[in-house]
Amino acid sequence: MVATSPRDAAGSRSATIERRLRSHRLSAPAATIAEAGRHMLATQGQEFWGGRWALAARTRGTPRLSDVDAALDRGELVRSWTMRGTIHVIPPEDLGWVLSLTGERQIRGAAAVHRREGIDDAEAALAEVAARSALAGGGRLTRAELFAVWEAAGVSTAKQRGYHLLTRLSMRLVLCQGPVVPREAGPSREQYFVLVDDWIGEHRAPADPLAEFFVRFTASHGPVGARDFAWWSGLPLGVARSAAAAASDRLVIVDDQPEPQYVTTDAAPRRSATPSVVALPPFEEYYLSYADRTVPCAPEFLAAVGPSMNGIVRPILVARGQVVGVWTHSVAVGRHADDPVPELFAPGAASDADVAAALDRYRTFITG
Repeated sequence: MVATSPRDAAGSRSATIERRLRSHRLSAPAATIAEAGRHMLATQGQEFWGGRWALAARTRGTPRLSDVDAALDRGELVRSWTMRGTIHVIPPEDLGWVLSLTGERQIRGAAAVHRREGIDDAEAALAEVAARSALAGGGRLTRAELFAVWEAAGVSTAKQRGYHLLTRLSMRLVLCQGPVVPREAGPSREQYFVLVDDWIGEHRAPADPLAEFFVRFTASHGPVGARDFAWWSGLPLGVARSAAAAASDRLVIVDDQPEPQYVTTDAAPRRSATPSVVALPPFEEYYLSYADRTVPCAPEFLAAVGPSMNGIVRPILVARGQVVGVWTHSVAVGRHADDPVPELFAPGAASDADVAAALDRYRTFITG
């Protein structure tokens, strides 16, 4: 291992932040929502508004919520449980091969919960038959409507059974979340469930899915190491290292601290004129996707961002690549037009004007 001086370490960290901002399309925004989604591959989105803002924040201009919803309605992006038992926004053509790597592992990880809820293979098969029958021919159902279908078929959705049936069938590539369910006078909070076979016209099949997974993660998050990929993907560290080795001809090592740090051989997105402060959503990829989150966030502020005891990761304010605060905002009907409220970790960490501009861009998004 190569020893580094404090100055070398500071320079390395600065270079990492600069490259990650470009990799994340935060300093090199994409032309469209769909392009941002394709670049990121899988964007964390269990908070539906947050996943949509994550993509809009990575897109040029002043994209609106309606722009993201239109991309979902056109089938340019879908949402599903792609890894770690967590919902991500993903290009439809990539869903199949990603789940070929992560789906069964996620289901095995939920085995104890399934046993507790009384969900076995026979019960899941009955739920699948009922869902396919109800959704055949391009149908779409809300979660409540699909649960009603299952109840009518003798499949109980009591307690957490309905949710776990949804995740299991989604991980098995039967269901995904497609068009947005309209919500009167406010931002929608859900999508319709559709059959993958009907909604997704073409699945992409890379020659080496594991290598492709590492390359796509590196392109959108790099510099990264195998431990970062293992955390992000939910795959074991040994598998992550095998993925890096399989992809080695498409990677470049830019640092070796604390382990090899990779970027792709492709040119990074070109930096453009972007604000010095950006407001990013809860469960933000720029913060959450790494084994070591102290690169973008000082250690003393990690607890203020999360994950907290209840698993929540708060929306963040990022100034020149550094997390300098958090912010709050309600997406309830009527309150979604209120001003977001910032909370800086230290006075002067970012100017009031820059913070206001970042939050105003979000407010334009959520009300549009």
